[in-house]
Amino acid sequence: MQIQTSPLTRKLGAFVSLSDVELEILARFHSRRREFQSKHEFIHEGQTKSSAFILSKGWACSFKVLPDGDRQIVDFQIPGDFLGLRSILFRTADHNIEAVTRIEASEVLAADVLRAFSDAPRLAVAVLWAASRDEAMVVEHLVNIGRRSAEERMAHFLLELSARLALVGIGDKTGYECPLTQYHLADALGLSAVHVNRVLRQLRDSGLVTFQSGRVTFDDFDGLAELAGFDTGYLDQTGPLLT
Repeated sequence: MQIQTSPLTRKLGAFVSLSDVELEILARFHSRRREFQSKHEFIHEGQTKSSAFILSKGWACSFKVLPDGDRQIVDFQIPGDFLGLRSILFRTADHNIEAVTRIEASEVLAADVLRAFSDAPRLAVAVLWAASRDEAMVVEHLVNIGRRSAEERMAHFLLELSARLALVGIGDKTGYECPLTQYHLADALGLSAVHVNRVLRQLRDSGLVTFQSGRVTFDDFDGLAELAGFDTGYLDQTGPLLT
């Protein structure tokens, strides 16, 4: 893999103009490549001495399971995202991570991260930016579930995914490939699968967005953004801050 065009480099490059030394460190992050099949749960809540991973291909999800077996998906991970970074800093993993599709990911140990931060402080700041951006998305997800209507939360969610995918070069304002099922959407948005189906049909019939056969197609991007009250400011994708 060419590190200059990897999803992680594209993502961190949105915040900092990466030097040759920093690119070399990122290349070392990708030295332990692994593959996981769909539905493989590779980080478990309560697990100790976890590794983190950098997702290169495919999609994953992070979630919590309640005592009654219900699942709340906290977020979806796409290429360029860290998986379980918090798990190598906490003594115990506080959530589960599962592969949604077959994925390729690079294992990163705590020692790798700490050494990189020591050798390249600007890279550490870029990773902190990425973690802060993830936290900002979680805040929006809370607003989604707590205050937005079902149509608004679906619209906001699909638009957020579009912006995230565009940052790493695999999506744009026309749409994107999306492997998520109605059950994934239900567990992420606090809806039933039946309600998800109804909402998607309403958005399609309104001429805003179509989600069929594994692809999201924006029929009226601006109209969907107006419905959701979507503002990309919290994603901080305006260009490198550090040069």
